[in-house]
Amino acid sequence: MAFLAAAGAGWAWHRFQSPGPLVEQAQLVIPRGGTEAIAAALRRAGVIEEPRLFTLATLATRGDGPLRAAEFAFPPGASMAQVLDILRTARPVQRRVTIPEGLTARQIAALLTRTEGLTGELPAFAEGAVLPETYAYSWGDDRSGLLRRAESAMLQALSEAWSARAGNLPLATPREALVLASIVERETSVAEERPRVAAVFLNRLRAGMPLQSDPTVAYAAADGAPLDRPLSRADLDRDHPFNTYKVRGLPPAPIAAPGLAALRAVTRPAATEDLYFVADGSGGHAFARTLEEHNRNVARWREIERRRGAGL
Repeated sequence: MAFLAAAGAGWAWHRFQSPGPLVEQAQLVIPRGGTEAIAAALRRAGVIEEPRLFTLATLATRGDGPLRAAEFAFPPGASMAQVLDILRTARPVQRRVTIPEGLTARQIAALLTRTEGLTGELPAFAEGAVLPETYAYSWGDDRSGLLRRAESAMLQALSEAWSARAGNLPLATPREALVLASIVERETSVAEERPRVAAVFLNRLRAGMPLQSDPTVAYAAADGAPLDRPLSRADLDRDHPFNTYKVRGLPPAPIAAPGLAALRAVTRPAATEDLYFVADGSGGHAFARTLEEHNRNVARWREIERRRGAGL
């Protein structure tokens, strides 16, 4: 009888330490609900073969700690011993969500709402309130918690940019820097251009000129949503607080979420007297100090558009 007991124990130990059936690494969300529910989930995912043996092994090793409900990564061939160790001590899988620069609050809300693994309702938040960045989270984390992190990151980034700002900026507050950074973010995707684009708008503010930024007009035309058509003359003529062709100075709020580079560009702009810029056909812009020079650049751009339209 002792021999049979010893043989049974030896077999169980062998099964406990032997490689499991998993062919390739798998990520699995471990549910709440006790050992049997966990064993069933592991069996369905092909991590273990024998749920009853897993339950007995969990009971026999209960002194090592409780099993946790979270998302874990299991390596190929993980033994039952390894599986239990992962469930008790491993760090849950770190997922990531990237908020790209230049998205509106509506677009960011849609992104976070559809992000797999986040839970709970997303609170309302202001335009420009979150910092575009990649954020780590675990399965089951609350959307409101991730949003608070993104808002705190923006406050920190804005504070640091404002503290390191150049002298004599025509900006009175960090809020004004945030508003202008959102415009710069939407005006160019060329990283090296941002300080020069920022300088143009700052020079215009100093001179009392309207900013004449197309992205602000688009924001007004679509009431904060992405505009899915070209701007029209009616858009440019519309009386609206965000229409910087009609209203001098900064708009009343950001038009998008600016990234770190845009924040730094408006607080430490390029040293230039440029007052104008227009697309140059290469993805960037041609800059000018005088209206005469700018008109020549505009003529070149219109010729590029004409040739493209003609298929030349």
